[in-house]
Order: sequence, then C-alpha cells, then structure tokens
Amino acid sequence: MCTHRLSCPRPDAPCAHVVAARPEQGWSLLCDGTIVFDDTGELRPDGRVVAPHRVTGEGLAMAA
Repeated sequence: MCTHRLSCPRPDAPCAHVVAARPEQGWSLLCDGTIVFDDTGELRPDGRVVAPHRVTGEGLAMAA
C-alpha cells in the first residue's frame, strides 16, 4: 500500500502522502491509514477521531 522506503510514518507525522483521493466525496486516504476530510477532520487508523480545526473569523484580516 505504501511506497516509503523504510516504513510508513506514524499517523501523527506530517509526511504521509495521499494514496487515494475522493474529492467528490470530500476525503482522502493517506499512506499511514489516516482518512482526512475536506473540513480538516481526520479518522486515524486506531479509530481515534480528530475534530475539524477550522479558523475562526476573528483571526482573519478583512480586505478593503
């Protein structure tokens, strides 16, 4: 499933790459087994759920 030379990175490592993408459904499968969703949420291989971490409007600058 994964093409990393040694072993696939841990699920919390940022270097995993997409092995399957379904943009029409809003998700992608990473080589470490993590499913990432377009809303920035994640489903980890061990069943843990990472809630979406959206940016709130308070921290954004407004264009003039």
